[in-house]
Amino acid sequence: MRYAIYFAAPADDPLMQLGNQWLGRDTFTGKDLPQQPMDGLSAERLHTLTADPRRYGFHGTLKAPFSLAEDQTETALLEACESFASEIAPYEIAGLSVNRLGKFLALTPDAGEPALRAFAALCVRHFEPFRAPLSEADLERRRRARLSDKLDAYTRQWGYPYIFDEFRFHMTLSNKLENDGEADLLADAARTRFAAVTGQRRVCSHVALYTEPERGAPFSVHTVFELTGRTAPQDALERAERLSTEETA
Repeated sequence: MRYAIYFAAPADDPLMQLGNQWLGRDTFTGKDLPQQPMDGLSAERLHTLTADPRRYGFHGTLKAPFSLAEDQTETALLEACESFASEIAPYEIAGLSVNRLGKFLALTPDAGEPALRAFAALCVRHFEPFRAPLSEADLERRRRARLSDKLDAYTRQWGYPYIFDEFRFHMTLSNKLENDGEADLLADAARTRFAAVTGQRRVCSHVALYTEPERGAPFSVHTVFELTGRTAPQDALERAERLSTEETA
């Protein structure tokens, strides 16, 4: 079993509904969903081009997938999620839009979003005690991407390279796209499909725990937690960083 802390919302949120429909799987129930037809792409090709994000479920990564440390339990992790959500206040982002992220298609923020970045960094730090160290195989798999020294250090210390100053929020909508024509078709269709939830301010008031029963299995939503606290993500992150510095001094 692996776990992940992801940006998500309840099942009735239009963003989640549109994302699930686009990918062709309901990440709450695990059921397949019919993908809407797209001019210029067959149903089979669309299914293939969205296979990887469909397995992970519609989401934005905050704390990347991890196995539980030997001294931790799922019950303790759930309690930590509940406690965390009860302390942290909802935050706003200016909006999301459909963009190319390298060779991938994704929903990404329209602005720098310091509150979202702080929330992601806080999740990395807060849930680190629950993460088992990466296996040598996982570490080598990450290193195939030819990580910089800093990214390699992040991977060794935190289990994932794209965190803190290297974090870039995204909700993935496709596999790696090598064909520019297909990429343009997908991008145009996605901008139309997600028009109702893009380009507008959004209050982010939830965080979700996803689970992967076994390696290679689809990820599904375990629980969505509502943020009900009073501490802004930036303030909570500053406190966490200060405590960490004091502990290592």
